[in-house]
Formats: sequence, structure tokens, C-alpha cells
Amino acid sequence: MKSMSIGDLAQSFVLRHRNSDLKQQMARLTQELTTGQVADVRHAVKGNYSYLTEVERSLDVLNGYKMVTAEASIFASNIQTTLGRYQEVGEQLANSLVVSSIGATSGGIGEEAKATVDTLVSVLNTRSAGRSIFGGTATDRSPTETSAVLLSELTTAMAGATNPADMFTAAEAWFNSPTGYDLAFYQGGSTALSDVRISGTEQVSFDIRATDPDLKKTLLFASVAAVADDPAFGLDEKQITEVYNRAGASLLGASDSLTSLRANVGVLEAQIDRTATRNAAEMSAMEYEKSALLQVDPYEAATKLEEVQFQLQSIYSVTVRMSKLSLANFL
Repeated sequence: MKSMSIGDLAQSFVLRHRNSDLKQQMARLTQELTTGQVADVRHAVKGNYSYLTEVERSLDVLNGYKMVTAEASIFASNIQTTLGRYQEVGEQLANSLVVSSIGATSGGIGEEAKATVDTLVSVLNTRSAGRSIFGGTATDRSPTETSAVLLSELTTAMAGATNPADMFTAAEAWFNSPTGYDLAFYQGGSTALSDVRISGTEQVSFDIRATDPDLKKTLLFASVAAVADDPAFGLDEKQITEVYNRAGASLLGASDSLTSLRANVGVLEAQIDRTATRNAAEMSAMEYEKSALLQVDPYEAATKLEEVQFQLQSIYSVTVRMSKLSLANFL
């Protein structure tokens, strides 16, 4: 039988082809051993991508909800902190007013009330991540005018009041009138922010604006106390003290309303936290599903990598020996 052989050029081509193939296998096995996942996804899913696609789509959706819940949590936390500050400032003035009305000196209480109104208005204009908290859909601007505008408009609305009862009646009418506080002082949006979807089945609503009755109460009584000593009303010392007494007691009552409002925000915070935890658990489950679908056996990959390395080294050894062949060695 005649022996078959291949020429040097063909043999060189075969070695180069085998060398390239082994290098590709080594790169693939190294990647699989490093990442723990198969490099050939098509082979792993046997050409059926539907389940893998669904898992990846679920992960994308859950990742989106993760960002939304994080932003919603920060926004709710800022609302809670702001309401806490608003309540604290109102309570401090309430204590000062009550103390001044039971015989302690009332000197400077009017200035303290004016400073409190200024602080309350500033708190209402708090922003979170560049967005107004209490302005509804008008997040690009401050939801209210300045405290100076508030006291000026309120004083005008109370013109003609000559006793504490009339002052409070006129103030409450102005604060509750659509053409009063809501038109002359509030400059935010007329509608609340859209509901925020935090999962496939849940959404939260941040419907707290500077026109909220619970927020108005504190500002109303603080504002009346701030203008009680205005000469335009002509109140004597006893009447001014009466205003302070009523305003202080009313502010303490308004604080209870703020507590309820903060409790409602606390419910939203708890809902967001629960949903975020549930989304995270679902995301972990989906990641496990994907990993189980695409994972590679590390022992098998290491064994194959060692085999490929051995074959590649063998080719290098053969190539070196062939490069040293000569006619003298052949003869």
C-alpha cells in the first residue's frame, strides 16, 4: 500500500488552523471560568431564547422600579423632614404666645411671630432634588409668595376689624377663600403630582401642597399673631394679649393636624420600603434564574482548559521540532 503524505505548505496550514482553533477554545474557556457563565448562550438555551428574554425583561423592569423607589423614598423622606420642621416652628411660637398671654412679658412677641411666619413660608418653599415639594405639578418654581406679601395681603383682608374675634373671622375667611390665600399667595400648581408607580401592582401619591388645610392652619394663626400689634387695628394691650392667647391655643391644635399629616406620609414611606424590599427579593430570584440557566461547571471548564493548554503546548513542541529539520538529519 502506498503511503500518503502532505506537503510542507499544507502541513503548515493545518498547524496554523489547529493553533487558531485551540486559542479560540482557550479564550472561551478562560472567559467561562472567570465569569462562571457560558460564552455560547445559543448552545446553552438550545436556540430557544424566549425564557431567557423574559427573565432579562423582568430584570430590566425591576431595575427601573429600583430607581423609582429610591427616588420616591428620598422625596417622601424630605416631605417628612420638612413637615417636622414646619410643626416644630409652629409649636415654638405657640409656647411663646401662651406664655406671653398668662402674664409674662409680651415684649418682642410680635417680632417673634413675624420671624416665625417668615420661617414657615421658607419651609413651604423647600425643594427636593431641584423640585418644589409643596407646589403640586409646578415643581419648577416656589409654591408661595414671600412672607411680606402674605402679611400685606392678610392685613388688607382684615381691614375694618376692630377686635380679636373680627380679626380671626376675617383671617379665616381670607385663608379659605379661593380668591384669597390660593390666589394672592399660592403660586404653585392647581393639581397634585401624578401617582408614582413603584411596582407592577402598586403606586403612591404625593398630594401635599401649600394649600393643604393642615398647613394653612399653622400659617393662619401665626400670621394673625404677627399683625396683632399693627396700629391699623387699634387694639389695646389687653386685646393684643387676647389675640396671642387664642393664636397660641389654636397653633397647638393645628400641631395635632400636622401630626396626622405626618402619619400619612409615614404610611407612604413604609409602603415604599416594603415594595422596595419585595422588588429586591424578586430581582434576586430573577438573577438566580438567569445564572442557573447560563452557569458553567467550573470543574469541567478547568479540565477542558487544561486539555486545550496541553494540546496547544504539543503543537508548539511539534512546530519547534519541525523547524529544526534538515537534509542531513533526514539522511
